[in-house]
Parts: sequence; structure tokens; C-alpha cells
Amino acid sequence: MPGGADHRYRAQVRWAGSTGAGYRGYPRAHSAWVPPATEGFDLSADPHFRGDADLHNPEQLLVLAASSCQLLSFLAVAARAGVDVVGYEDDAEGEMPHDAVPLRITRIVLRPRVAVAPGTEAAVVERLLHQAHDECYIASSLTTDVVLEPVIVTAAPSRS
Repeated sequence: MPGGADHRYRAQVRWAGSTGAGYRGYPRAHSAWVPPATEGFDLSADPHFRGDADLHNPEQLLVLAASSCQLLSFLAVAARAGVDVVGYEDDAEGEMPHDAVPLRITRIVLRPRVAVAPGTEAAVVERLLHQAHDECYIASSLTTDVVLEPVIVTAAPSRS
């Protein structure tokens, strides 16, 4: 990065078991944490790959990372532009076609629903959403298509 230090991000995983019995026989569950946190969370493979359906999987975390980065990037550009965002929800979805070679998530669709203060122009918010998308580190790091399908609503005036 020009004029600054490189950024590094750590994540740790731990697994124990045996693959000696072959593909069908080993456990997929493992633990993960992000230092400096000392408590982690449990993950597994997607159920389609013999994982535990009650645990999160790496594919979900990839989609979550893209969604979270879009949110944080958008809030930053909106705040710098003086736009009052009062709510943001996303129902993001990653697509992994069974015939993709190599098998991979080929598309992530972000569906942010953005609530803004009365008097805010929807066109300005949409422009800022796309600017945030261009500035999102995660989307810029992926070869997967990351697509925005935003909905912008005006929040009810607050009763003070």
C-alpha cells in the first residue's frame, strides 16, 4: 500500500480425527477463531459434502464476508457523503453450480435493503451503494461475480 504498512489478517482452525477410513469416514467438524479472540466457533463442511448441517461452513462464511464488507463500505461512504442511513439488512446468497470446473462459488448476490432518513434521494443512495461495492476489499479480492440488487426505502420520520 502506498505510504503505509501492509495489513495482515489472521484466522485459525483446528481439527482432530483420522482420514484413515477414507472419504466417507472422517469428521468434518472443526473449530475456528480469529485472534486475539480466545473463543472460537465450530464449523463443518456443507451437508452436500458430508458435513454437519447444524454448523456453519466455509462457503457461508465467504458469502458473509462479502455481505459484511459491503455493509461497512457503504456506511463509510454514506457517512462521508452526509447521507443519513438508519437501517440496513442484506439477504445475501452464494451460488455454486454443481457443474462448475473447478467447483467454486461463481456468484454472490447481495440484496441490501437500505432505510434512509426522509428527504434522501434514492438515486444518491444507489450511487453510494455502487461506490461502496467498488471500494469493498472482499469483493475486490474475489474472482467470483459479486452482484448488487439493492432496495432503498425511506424510514418513517422519528417521533421526538
